[in-house]
Amino acid sequence: MKKLLSISVLISMLLIISSCSGPKSKETLTIDLSKSTEVISPYIYGQFIEHLGRCIYGGIWSEMLEDRKFYYPVTDKYNPWGTQTDEYWDAGEFRILVASPWKTVGKRGKVKMAKSNPFTGQHTPEITLFPKDPAGISQEGFYLRKDLSYNGRIVLSASKKDSRIRIAIYSGEFKVFDVTELSEIPSDYKTYEFNFTCDREIENASLQITATGKGTLRIGTVSLMPGDNINGFNREVIAYLKDLNSPVYRWPGGNFVSGYNWRDGIGDRDKRPPRKNPAWTGIEHNDVGIHEFMEFCSLLNTEPYVAVNTGLGTVEEVAQQVEYINGPESTVQGKLRAANGHAAPYGVKFWAVGNEMYGAWQLGHIPLSEYVKKHISMVDAMRKIDPSIKLVGVGAVGEWSRTMLTEGGNHMELLSEHIYCQDTSDVKVHTSQIKDNIKRVADAHRKYRSEIPGLNDKDIRIAMDEWNYWYGDYLYGELGCRYFWRDGLGIAAGLHEYFRNSDIYYMANYAQTVNVIGAIKTTKKDVQFETTGIILKFYREHFGQKPVELQGYNGPLDISAAVDTTKNLLTLAVVNCDTISHDFNIEYLNGKVSEPDSCFEVSDPDPMAFNSPEQNRKIDIKGVKTEYTDYISVKPMTVLIYKYKLEL
Repeated sequence: MKKLLSISVLISMLLIISSCSGPKSKETLTIDLSKSTEVISPYIYGQFIEHLGRCIYGGIWSEMLEDRKFYYPVTDKYNPWGTQTDEYWDAGEFRILVASPWKTVGKRGKVKMAKSNPFTGQHTPEITLFPKDPAGISQEGFYLRKDLSYNGRIVLSASKKDSRIRIAIYSGEFKVFDVTELSEIPSDYKTYEFNFTCDREIENASLQITATGKGTLRIGTVSLMPGDNINGFNREVIAYLKDLNSPVYRWPGGNFVSGYNWRDGIGDRDKRPPRKNPAWTGIEHNDVGIHEFMEFCSLLNTEPYVAVNTGLGTVEEVAQQVEYINGPESTVQGKLRAANGHAAPYGVKFWAVGNEMYGAWQLGHIPLSEYVKKHISMVDAMRKIDPSIKLVGVGAVGEWSRTMLTEGGNHMELLSEHIYCQDTSDVKVHTSQIKDNIKRVADAHRKYRSEIPGLNDKDIRIAMDEWNYWYGDYLYGELGCRYFWRDGLGIAAGLHEYFRNSDIYYMANYAQTVNVIGAIKTTKKDVQFETTGIILKFYREHFGQKPVELQGYNGPLDISAAVDTTKNLLTLAVVNCDTISHDFNIEYLNGKVSEPDSCFEVSDPDPMAFNSPEQNRKIDIKGVKTEYTDYISVKPMTVLIYKYKLEL
């Protein structure tokens, strides 16, 4: 009886093994472990931030006040939700700012804008004071957390010393508490600091600044930040960015850079002039300039990639910027940098020589024949200051890129390209757009290499320093569109295409990081990864560096494989954009893998599923149990990364 039972058990075991190890699919993927392509550049996982919408102000940067330097005149006619041209975001909606976000407090006619001796910019609010009737200004719309401290700063001057200033927090129409009281304000501008800890959560708080006395009071500027900010940056956003772990950030634009004077963003932060954003709507506060961006990169342990103004900028201006950032302290600009708090050169390696100068929308746009000459003169001046820098020219597949490579090929290390994709109703078409365009650009550049004499030897690779989907309603400020799971699937397929073309793509910068078509979205209370951000984080954490050759598979799945050289693992990534499951067998050539190390997936059956800051994360990375190496089945709407141990 025991013998018969043993035979029965043995037969069952053989049947199980047979069912688990034999081919189960009509499709077979062959992985040749001896054949690899060029190592994937880590810069493929780059990011891009621009002074636009709520990417920096209202996103990365912690300042809570709008128009804190009073670019717009403060008047009694407070009506910020009108129909004119400049845009303002509040309470999760995209609205229109036609006037200052500050409103006057007290009797009408007490506040005017003084143009003589303004603290910064074109004018400064001046309040006529009376002994018993408080007058001043206020701004509403803040979210205050319970038990969190807040740090403020205000610059004041008064014509008479007997003025008394009160700074208070209101919740609706009711005063919550006085923050501070100030007196004996001098005639010269003086900075005062104030702070408070909120004893309750307030959804819609307002800051009110009022004064009594004689003569007049001027408010040069005001600032309010949460006390847990990190050198001015939003602590929670910084934590998300560290999790994203991008190796390089492009800044400050984008279209913005073609009208930007870098000198506006250095020196005393309160004295830097407010400007109308040259390319987009809203105000450029100039609170985040060169020094802040470098601090940002230091916090994230990432490399800076600085774009210079070849639109309205001059050769001299750009050369001086390179010297300011990279020059020794002995140089004129290096000395100025040291005076502004940073003696050592920053040593920035990557420089974008302009942005999208092929477009008529770009400030300073000129014909291609003239722009090539301008590019060359800019590069000559930049290299004269620092010969070690890596320069990225402006490209656009077609005549523009061909001409830039033909005539300016000796004046660049990389050439930029940009791709943006729109909405389509068909999920498969929608998800394939990004990868199809990445391949289209790669194919074009390979053709240039075969047709332009000497270009192949120069090995000028592509910096796809803007790429993303761009469509839909703006829910998170200007260009703050929401992304769905189908967009995440498309970004995953796009990364696979970069991997397949690792010999020609050196850098890619997802545009943009926060809020503005961003991988991360924020509200006043919360922060969350978009579906696209989850995918970027997923591959950055789990995919290998050295692609290996795949053969044989002809099914609908998008598959990529690479060796993780640091952990001696084979990583196999699979994207299924279909509404049904698909499977395949695996065979290995010229090498062996042992048991699976781990498996992770991002999945949702609904292509229109999304993440939102106001809700728990729906689309996320999850561990998956796995046992076998020769057969894989992939659920609908799923991205999988398998990790297998390589046998030495």
